[in-house]
Amino acid sequence: MRHYENLVIVKPTLTQEELAQELKAVEEVITENGGEIAATDAMGMRRLAYPIQKNERGFYYVVYYTVAPSAINEIERKFRINENLLRFMTVKYESKKEVNAWNKMVEKAKAAPAAQTAPAEEKSEEKKEEEETASKEEAAE
Repeated sequence: MRHYENLVIVKPTLTQEELAQELKAVEEVITENGGEIAATDAMGMRRLAYPIQKNERGFYYVVYYTVAPSAINEIERKFRINENLLRFMTVKYESKKEVNAWNKMVEKAKAAPAAQTAPAEEKSEEKKEEEETASKEEAAE
C-alpha cells in the first residue's frame, strides 16, 4: 500500500446536497478500489487561477489515503468520467521523508475541522451581540 493525496475541484454551481453527494462519491471511488481514507480536508470555495469551463470559482477538496498502486488508474478513470469535477490531481508519496510529510498533513487535516469551526462560532456570537445592541438602539429611538 502506498500513500496518496488527491486534490479535487468540484463545480461551484452545485447545491449543498449535490456537493455532499459528489464528495461522498469521490470517497467511494477510492474505497471501492481498496483504498483506506486516512483524512479529508474540505478547503472550501476558492477562486481559480484561470476559468475552467466558464467557472471562475471551485470547491476544493483533499483526500489523503493509502491504496495499492494498481488501483490508481481506475480511480483516475472514474474521476475523468465525472462531469462535476473540474480538475483533479493525484500525488504519490514514496520516500520515507515524503511519507513523514504525508503523516503530518493527515494529522493537520484531522485537527483542522475543530479549529475551523471555533472561529465561525465566535463570529456568529459576535454578530448576535451586534444585532442585539442594534435592535436595542432602534427600540430606544
